[in-house]
Amino acid sequence: MVYGLARRELRPRVPLRPGEGEKHHLTSLEGLAALSLDALSSVAYGPEAIVLALVAAGTGALTATLPVTLAIVLLLVVLVISYAQVIAVHPDGGGAYAVAKKDLGPTASLLAAASLVVDYVLTVAVSLAAGADALASAFPALARDKPLVCLIGLALLTAVNLRGITDSARVLMLPAALFIGSILGVVVVDLLRSHPAATVGTDLAFPAHESLGPLLILKAFSSGCSALTGVEAIANAVPTFRVPRVRRAQRTELMLGALLGVMLIGLAVLIRRDRVAPRGDVTVLAQLTAGAFGTGWLYYATNLIVTLVLLLAANTSFGGLPVLMSLLARDHRLPHLFGLRAERPVYRYGVVALALLAALLLLATDADTHRLIPLFAIGVFIGFTLSQLGLVRHWVREKPAGFRPRALVNGTGAVLTTLAGVILLTTKFLAGAWVVVVAVPLLMLLFARIQRYYTAVGEELGLGRIPGPPDRRAASLVIVPVGEVSQLARHALGAALALGDEVVAVAVHADPERQRALREAWDRWNPGVRLDVIDSPHRSLVQPLVDYVQRAARDGRQIAVLIPEVEPRHRRYEILQNQRGLLLATVLRARTDVVVCLLPYRLDL
Repeated sequence: MVYGLARRELRPRVPLRPGEGEKHHLTSLEGLAALSLDALSSVAYGPEAIVLALVAAGTGALTATLPVTLAIVLLLVVLVISYAQVIAVHPDGGGAYAVAKKDLGPTASLLAAASLVVDYVLTVAVSLAAGADALASAFPALARDKPLVCLIGLALLTAVNLRGITDSARVLMLPAALFIGSILGVVVVDLLRSHPAATVGTDLAFPAHESLGPLLILKAFSSGCSALTGVEAIANAVPTFRVPRVRRAQRTELMLGALLGVMLIGLAVLIRRDRVAPRGDVTVLAQLTAGAFGTGWLYYATNLIVTLVLLLAANTSFGGLPVLMSLLARDHRLPHLFGLRAERPVYRYGVVALALLAALLLLATDADTHRLIPLFAIGVFIGFTLSQLGLVRHWVREKPAGFRPRALVNGTGAVLTTLAGVILLTTKFLAGAWVVVVAVPLLMLLFARIQRYYTAVGEELGLGRIPGPPDRRAASLVIVPVGEVSQLARHALGAALALGDEVVAVAVHADPERQRALREAWDRWNPGVRLDVIDSPHRSLVQPLVDYVQRAARDGRQIAVLIPEVEPRHRRYEILQNQRGLLLATVLRARTDVVVCLLPYRLDL
């Protein structure tokens, strides 16, 4: 017995690549930074949306800002509780999609998936466009280059997320903390003042042309609900959290709800107390910032932080949509490549697809925030409603202890989100919401067609059924295209002899002198493999080889074509290599049923 040594198991240890391992998943605080900036940054435009709706009844109607905000915060509480339940019931992520698929059926799950995809893409576009607007307010010279500014920001976010979500979370933690501190600082300092420290912007006239009635209150409520977008992102990305994933994701959801609710109520109290109406060239949040800090360096620092966080808020989609797309790929509703992960814990195809869709949307709308906002919240409210209805059905069917209060909470949330979504759709339809009405059914059709294709492929391949015995063919033949007697030819023939029963080398030459020289060199080498030389008067390489392979395959033998390829060690030399092997492999796969193999010969250069 050996004393003083702890017992340990001897097992092979494979070194982890960067981005692998549990430590590279998200903690609760990292999850708040990576997945919640969209929801948190909505305080920059949510309260302003309420004010813009209420001011139609005159500045006196701004007293209704606080009651409307309290109703929105009540809905926020319902949604946070609901999505905490979603996280527990569906720990694999997917949010509304996972709930709808399990509890509401295939059509509802397609609707949820399509609405979430639209919402995530719009989140990126709106966040970048709003950030560019804020930046242009500070630096007017950038106003003409808004699309370029947005695309640069999109490229940076894409590059960061391709390195892995944890890397991006660490990058975002400082801006998130500064933003939360700045907004809470505005609320606290402004409440301590008896009157605003400074006023910014130019006066605007707001004659009342509508009464402060139920319809206007509902419009203000539905407009302000844009502050709730992004609440579902944490539930969609549960697999990116560290173990215990469910508990960490729920903790992050609760932190998000508490912070967002406090900021919304605090800003609404200030708007009501100071009668903050829209002014020219500044946002409502900028007015509140000037009222708290004056127009000194704190005012500019806060506005720059808000600008930065609005740009980074797009990161919520980069954390949620690739995971959702991987779930759709697993369900055969998107190409399977979206379910592939690189050596880092990130779905790179999903990240790239999101970046491309957002770039197209920004270019199509010229990065105009006012053209994007009407499309913004429709998709997310569809997801909200479906997730609430799905959970109601889940509780009623499963009947766990205390299911009635849970079903009541989710049912109330479903009614509220349906009401807000309908009002948004009707009031914003002609302003651009019709695009979502068209896009969502088209995406549903796309998902259904892809699923139908995979189902048909599975039937043809006999997936899930035991096939008959393999066909017993005659001796196999390996065909090796060669050009010269060289180490490359030696390497290829050695591999071919190990693979097949019979090996033949095939060369294509148009010059009789070169044909004769090759035969003489072959005879001197004498590798024990037959050489067939094809005359090609038209100096074509690919077609004579394809014809040769097709003739060899007529007797039913198993044919393999082994194509040697020179691969330099340094990528900068790849363009100098002959790419005929890749071309030949492509044509053979398209025109024959033979096995095509590419054999690398690695250079030291």
